Amino acid sequence: MAELLYAEDPEPCEPGPAGPLFVPVRPGPAGCVARLFRTPVGGRTAVAFTTPRLLSAALGPRQPWIRLSEPALRSLAEPLGVSRVTVDPRLAARPARPPPPARPAGPSPWWAP
Repeated sequence: MAELLYAEDPEPCEPGPAGPLFVPVRPGPAGCVARLFRTPVGGRTAVAFTTPRLLSAALGPRQPWIRLSEPALRSLAEPLGVSRVTVDPRLAARPARPPPPARPAGPSPWWAP
């Protein structure tokens, strides 16, 4: 019986995206810093996208990004206690409410001198 070598395994145990990912960043004291987010249940996660279009759709066209591999992103996040990496998340926030109607200038209608 032939030995099964891990390098020949056609289905890896933990499939991941191939190639560099697009990682949202923010300005930091020594350059840019990967942004960390919260999962729906409150856990912390690093986020990455497979295309700049998906990143812009979720975070807006002005969101700065850098390209990193998944292992590099994990290396950056792990010292901060973040072990989860979410790839291509969809925005799950509630839609913003419209602003309240403008109040007319002058005294309040419930106040009478």
